[in-house]
Amino acid sequence: MKRLLTFLAAALMASASHAAELGDDGLHIEPWFRDTFKDMSEDLAEAGAEGKRFMVIIEQRGCIYCTKMHEEVFSDPTVKQLIEENFFVVRLNMFGDIEVTDFDGEAMAEKDMVKRWNALFTPTILFFPEDVEDGKTGSQAAVVTMPGAFGKWTTMNLLTWVLEKGYEGDEPFQKYHARKFAEQQG
Repeated sequence: MKRLLTFLAAALMASASHAAELGDDGLHIEPWFRDTFKDMSEDLAEAGAEGKRFMVIIEQRGCIYCTKMHEEVFSDPTVKQLIEENFFVVRLNMFGDIEVTDFDGEAMAEKDMVKRWNALFTPTILFFPEDVEDGKTGSQAAVVTMPGAFGKWTTMNLLTWVLEKGYEGDEPFQKYHARKFAEQQG
């Protein structure tokens, strides 16, 4: 009986979600978040110089869906590796006061930029092309926006679809995901 209880306790601990680390501001911390001056054009250029795609994630303190993403999705070794190797990620605080400079040169607090970009939910992830036309805002320039929390396979397939520039093709993400998910489960 004691062995069974020990085994069950070990199995439960192994299946438990990874506890997400929080900063003093109550936002999640990831080793792949970039600490930048939050100048979108500069961050895009730096991402390009590293051969990575530029991605902005908008979060807020106390967001249960952000926690879900960090504990159940971003902690997955495959997803984590995909992000670390291919994306340059900057986090914005939905209610933050740090200055952000948009692609069109307008500078404002994070909370005002989030409003400008019409982001209503957290997490929201915006993916950007390698080049952004002059005069565009972040919301106009984004090639894909992920509004909300999704599971591992949807997130992984979306990251891959962005890397493959699926948004330029004829196969919408939903069909791409259904095809890839069937392959991944088979």
